[in-house]
Amino acid sequence: MKQSDALRYAFMGLDFDRLDALAAARKIVALARGNRFSYIVTPNVDHVVQLDRLNDPALAMAYRNAELCLCDSRNLARLARWSGINLPVVTGSDLTRDLLVAALPSAKIAVVGGDEQIHGDLAALFPRFEWTFFTPPMGIRHDPAARTAIAEFVEAAAADVVFLAVGAPQSEMVCAEINQRGRARGVALCIGASLEFLTGAKNRAPVWMRRTGFEWLFRLLSEPQRLWRRYLLEGPRIFILWQQWQQERKINVARLPV
Repeated sequence: MKQSDALRYAFMGLDFDRLDALAAARKIVALARGNRFSYIVTPNVDHVVQLDRLNDPALAMAYRNAELCLCDSRNLARLARWSGINLPVVTGSDLTRDLLVAALPSAKIAVVGGDEQIHGDLAALFPRFEWTFFTPPMGIRHDPAARTAIAEFVEAAAADVVFLAVGAPQSEMVCAEINQRGRARGVALCIGASLEFLTGAKNRAPVWMRRTGFEWLFRLLSEPQRLWRRYLLEGPRIFILWQQWQQERKINVARLPV
């Protein structure tokens, strides 16, 4: 993590930044102008559950070393509020839309993931940008060669903004490895299905469902075969993890010197 701890909320093993959507977009625009590489993560409930289930120190470090860590879940923010923490919600989908529609000036943008249809739609929707695309193979998480190929693409592209649309935890792992190599520039965002929503390849939940924390239900009903395990089996574990975090927090407070 790059910013002062005073600007962060520590919650469930992650350090979230105290930025709203506008401030986050401005920060990303500033990072895009720089010569060094940085990356943005947007954890949601699924990410927190994966971090616990995988128990991978390298993955945990990938989140810690991100330039910004923004909460992508109103349900996660609700648990934080029950813990007395006001956690701003900045979803990856909204942030991607804001950057491409208004916040970013003309810029060079690289996309890792997606298919030719999405690539063509992005170029047609946002012609003011210079686009470059790379479609990696499946199985990135367990394929070091594939991750190296992505890193080399990002380094050669030298884009101002890189969108990683290959899912979690692959996106975060790749960004951490690119950062460690020290040869790239620009700012990368781990954005999940954001580009699919933006181009209409997938339908996003209605606004009322997003605001009330039921976007997960819309996605489950839209893609039940792919997402049933994430939302019905793995997702509810967040309540157990939250209770464990609450207990650890109480113990740590009790150990503080009087």
